[in-house]
Amino acid sequence: MSDHSEGLREWSPAVGLVACGWIGAALAAAGCAGLWISGSDPAGRLIVGVAAVVLGVAALFGTRARPRLRADADGLTVGGLLRSQHHPWPLVTGVRVLQVRRLGRNSSMLEIDTVRADGTEQLLVFGRLDLAADPEDVVPELLALRPS
Repeated sequence: MSDHSEGLREWSPAVGLVACGWIGAALAAAGCAGLWISGSDPAGRLIVGVAAVVLGVAALFGTRARPRLRADADGLTVGGLLRSQHHPWPLVTGVRVLQVRRLGRNSSMLEIDTVRADGTEQLLVFGRLDLAADPEDVVPELLALRPS
């Protein structure tokens, strides 16, 4: 989390995690190229190629969608791959933490309910990787910025 000024909070994926994604994508691409040049193991080429693409897209998203969540007195802005979406506070209908149990361990997810100008509802979900912070710590900060 970063605090640029009073009343503004931002959360983004950890820089180290995004860097590891880029490094992993480069290594997988190099491995795929090596398998391609050797002409062996077509299944291995496919698996390593898919891994390179997935890691590359994840790293690109982690780089491009910064900050992932920004909050100020005007509302919430959610970073995305192509553009950011702003959600004014009057259109944010709920902010809560959901406890989920996956793979034998508990984890928290931040859920934000919004309503678009056309009346359609939208659910935004963020995990620890999106925010580089515990969602349980983010909720009080969001609610403190929300006007009464």
